Amino acid sequence: MAVEIGRRHPGGVTFIATTTADDDHLAGRVARHRAERPSWPTIEEPLDLVGALTAAGEDMAIVDCLTLWVNNLLLRGDTDEEVEALAASVACAAAHRRAPTVVVSNEVGLGVHPATELGRRYRDLLGRVNQHWAAVADRTLLLVAGRAILLSDPWALL
Repeated sequence: MAVEIGRRHPGGVTFIATTTADDDHLAGRVARHRAERPSWPTIEEPLDLVGALTAAGEDMAIVDCLTLWVNNLLLRGDTDEEVEALAASVACAAAHRRAPTVVVSNEVGLGVHPATELGRRYRDLLGRVNQHWAAVADRTLLLVAGRAILLSDPWALL
């Protein structure tokens, strides 16, 4: 969906990839994703999203994805508090860009309860990171089976 949004954007698009191809399986997925998107400039940045957004300049930035970005920060050894503070800072920087920013993330809290403490920590932390981004977003969508559901601020509905 994010790539299609980029295709429909009338201006330039820069793709920001947060994954690192650490094994053959992931390398294959990265290659498939590269082949599926247009020949936009791509910034491969697993950690410094503020720098990547700045480098995107006046282009629409597509960040794919927060799910792996949070993973990368945890692997680096960041605490939950550090990840949340960084997420709030990067989300604010994205919200203040003149050009649009499209951010992809997964909702991992809807699945099976993780069996490990690390899995539960990751699920909960990613949920809080997603909330930081949603709080500053103009529009937040949940995609299911290729269909979008507009997510509203619950307080605006009460």
